[in-house]
Parts: sequence; C-alpha cells; structure tokens
Amino acid sequence: MKKIILALILVFTFTGLSAKKIKFAVDMGTYTISPFGIHLMSSFQGYLGLPLGDWQPNTLQLNQEGLTTIYSVILNLPAFAEYEFKFVNGDQTYEAEFVPNESRVDYSGLGVDNRWIYLDSLGNDTAFVGAIPFSGNAPVGKSLLRFLVDMSNAGTVSSNGVHVAGTFQSTTWNAKNNILYSFGSNIYDVITYAVNGSYEFKYYNGNVLTNTETVPAPCANGGGNRTHPLIKDTILPIVCYSACVSCALAGIHENAEEISGVKMYPNPATELSVIEFSNKEVDYKLNLCDVSGRVLKTYLSNNGEEITIRKNELSTGLYFVNITDSKNAKRSAKLIIE
Repeated sequence: MKKIILALILVFTFTGLSAKKIKFAVDMGTYTISPFGIHLMSSFQGYLGLPLGDWQPNTLQLNQEGLTTIYSVILNLPAFAEYEFKFVNGDQTYEAEFVPNESRVDYSGLGVDNRWIYLDSLGNDTAFVGAIPFSGNAPVGKSLLRFLVDMSNAGTVSSNGVHVAGTFQSTTWNAKNNILYSFGSNIYDVITYAVNGSYEFKYYNGNVLTNTETVPAPCANGGGNRTHPLIKDTILPIVCYSACVSCALAGIHENAEEISGVKMYPNPATELSVIEFSNKEVDYKLNLCDVSGRVLKTYLSNNGEEITIRKNELSTGLYFVNITDSKNAKRSAKLIIE
C-alpha cells in the first residue's frame, strides 16, 4: 500500500506545464490475476521518481476499474517524447507480458520487444488509446494498423512532423491527429487502432491537408488515395513518401542522371547474371534488393569492372538491382532468378 500511495504522490508532484495526462490500461481478460497486483514497467519510472528508476516491475501498480478485467493508471508525462513500457501480471520481471511483433518497437521481432507510444501534444485532454489485452495488440473490437513511411526522398521534413490521415480516424482526414515517430533511418512510424474495414489514407509532410503527398496512380484509388482492407492486426509495408514502393526501389531522384552503358545478362538467370559497365573511369555500387526493398547484398565495382550475381546466393524470384556510380548517377533494373 505504501508504494501505491508514494507513486500517486509522485505522479502529481511531477506535473508541470510541459506534462500531459496519459492513461495506460490493460485488459487482463481470462488471465488469473497475481495476488501481488498488475504493474507497469517502463522507461519513465525514473522521471516519476519511483524507487530504483526505470524498468522496475513492482513500483508502479495499476488499479482495477470496478469489477471489470481492466487495470489502469493515469500519469503526467512530458509531451513530445517517445515512451516504452510493458504490463506485468505480478511484481517480477519474468511475469511481464510477451509483446506481439506488431506492437513492438522493433516489429521484426529481433530487437527491442517493448510497447511504445509517442506523446504528441500538450492538450488538456487525457491521451488514451484504449485497454490493450495483456500480451495482445488492440483493444477489444479493433485491429492494430501500423503505418510506416520513408521520408528519405521527401526533402526537408516539416518541423510540424510527419502525419497520416484518412478514413480510419474518428475525425476523418485530420492531418493533425496522428503524428508519426522516427526511430531512425528516416522511417516514420505510428500505431493506430480501428474496426475492421476498408480504409483510405495519405501521408503528410506537416500537419495540414495541403502538405499531402502525391500518390502515384499504380497504388492510388480513384480519389488519389492509398487504400488498405483491414481484416487483422497489420503492419503496412514501408513505402517511400509519394511512391508505391520503398525508397530503395523508388531509387532514382527525378533530378538524378541515369547511368548509361550498363548490360545485365542473362535475365532471367538460371545460374548467374553478369553486370557490365562501359564506362571504366568511375566506380559503381550495386544494391540487390528483394521486393520489399530490403537490401540483401551490396557489390562494389572499381573502375567499371563487371559484377557477378550468383544464383546460389539467392532464392528463385524477382529482385531489384539499384546501381549508383561515383558521380551519383543512378540506374535501377529488375532481375529474375529462375
């Protein structure tokens, strides 16, 4: 009881002009509740002044909401910051939930496995996304929808941030409500929740509708918007701002010179494919990418020496070859491995 009272005192003590109220809630569903209570372990316990600082499984207890299976706490945290957390059924670290990949900081499942949220305003309301199921992704009746956009080719990113807007929002086409956060590499990311259905959306370099991207025809509907049929928890593919594919595949800036004098044969390739360069006075860098834009292998050519891509390094399928020379000219091509 003392630690709960201490936590509540500290929550109010650290309230300031830069802080915003945020409600963390977890739905325990059919889980048996630990006699030691439900806790939150996080990257902000040190800010709250709780004993032993961050990521302690037993110093920030949640309260049951009536006779429901929902446990919650309202805190005051500095706005315009990213926070990471996990729910704990008990008071030991090993009793923390298993966070699904879709909700993790590192959605690949290979890195940081914490939940995260970006607190994006100083409004006097309480930020709340809904009660997240313990070890689950989305509040009851909704699915997780995670947006990812690469701003590498977008020029200067607006000081007002990168946003997404569309019909998935409670107030549709509001370019201020859903700001994306970047963990690095110019990839901007936000997690939202919506009932299953078909949605339209666009990305915005800023927070007004005039800051919209132009969605190319191959990936736009009749209204010029991106679309997604939401039927389950979904991480959307990373796309380049104003492009249909990743920036690695979008490849060439409009003002970039295209490399000439390149031959790639055979294509399709059954054993290997050779890339020849006619210009022997420059160096070349070749990135071999899969259809998602992930760089699988990088090849270097000094003074235009040929590059060989061997089948034994790859699976059968379609690949993209993105070439840049030492004068920053570029060229992209498709390669089929049979």
